Amino acid sequence: MKAVILPGDKRVTVAERDVPEPGPHEVLVRTRASAICRSDMSIYYGNPIVGGEGAGHGSVIPGHEAAGEVVKVGNAVTHVKEGDRVAGYLALGCGFCEYCLSGYMMLCNQWKCFGFDVHGGDADYFVLPERNCLQLPDELSFRAGAVMTDMVGSQYHVQKQLGVAGGKTVAVFGMGPMGSAAVLIGKAFGARVIAVDVIDHRLEQASSLGADAVINSTTADAVQQIRNLTQGRGADVCIDCSGNPAGQNSALDAAAKLGAVAFVGESRATQINPSDQMLRKLLTVVGGWYFPISDWEEIVRLVIDQKIPVEKLISHDFSINQAEEAFRAFDQRETEKAVFVW
Repeated sequence: MKAVILPGDKRVTVAERDVPEPGPHEVLVRTRASAICRSDMSIYYGNPIVGGEGAGHGSVIPGHEAAGEVVKVGNAVTHVKEGDRVAGYLALGCGFCEYCLSGYMMLCNQWKCFGFDVHGGDADYFVLPERNCLQLPDELSFRAGAVMTDMVGSQYHVQKQLGVAGGKTVAVFGMGPMGSAAVLIGKAFGARVIAVDVIDHRLEQASSLGADAVINSTTADAVQQIRNLTQGRGADVCIDCSGNPAGQNSALDAAAKLGAVAFVGESRATQINPSDQMLRKLLTVVGGWYFPISDWEEIVRLVIDQKIPVEKLISHDFSINQAEEAFRAFDQRETEKAVFVW
C-alpha cells in the first residue's frame, strides 16, 4: 500500500508499505478520506506536539482524522463488521482507568495517539482497535466523517461544556479550519457568532458559514469592536483557535464578566494577566482538546438533523500521490482544510 512518511525538516515521501494485519480486537479500514491538521505540521517540521520518538523520525504514518470502510476484522471483534463505514477516534487508551471508562481516552496516562504514536490514516489502509471505530451513517460522506473527528467534535464538546445557546454571543479568534468549525457549531447551538482574524478571505469564509459579524484585527481593535456589538458587556463566550498570544489575550479581554473563555489553538507559551483578565471578571477558562467518545452520537445527530455543511470546511482535496504538494501548500496557508481522498 502507499503511505505518507514525514521524516522532518519539511520532507515528505510516499512509500510502499505492507498492508497491516488487524490484531484480535482490531479492524482493518480501507481509507477513503484523511484530513491534514495544523498539529500535523509539528511532525512535518520534526518537532511533534504529541507522540514519541517515532513521530519525530518518520517511522509512524501520520493522519489522525481519517474515515473509510472496514475490510477485515480481528477474531475477537464483536460489534464492528466488514463493510461498516467508520471514522477513527484518535485516542487509544488502556480501556480500564477512570478516564477511559468516562470516554476521555486522551486523558489516559497510557494513551497513544493515532497518527503520532501509532500508524495513522495517510495511507491506503489503517488499523484501529474496535472501540475506536466511530460509526458513520450513510447520510454523511467519508470527507465529512474525517473532519468531524477533530474540528467539529472538539468544538461541539467545548461549546456544550460552556453552555453555548440561543441568546448568547460567541466570539471566535482565528478563522483557520478549527475557527471555521467553531462558527458552524456556535450557529447550530443558536448563538450569535462574531469571527475575528487578520486575513480577509478567512473572514469571508466565516460569513459564508453563518458568522453574524466579522472583524479584521489588523484594521480594527477587536476587543473594542466586540464590546460595541454587545452594548459594552463583551462576549458571553470567547474561543481562541489561533494559538497566538495576541488572540489568546484578546479572548480574555473581550469576554464579559462571568463569561467563559476556551483555549483551543495549540500553543506552547503565552503571557497573561490573571488578575485583570480573569480574577476580577470571575471568568471560567477551559482548555478545549478533542471530545469524549460518548459524544459521537450526539455530534452525528446534530450534523444530520441541522444539516450542518461540514464539508464546506474543506478547501482542497488531494490524492495521496500529491502528499508533498499538499503538506507544502497547507504549511504555506495556501489551503485551509485539506483532505486526502481515495
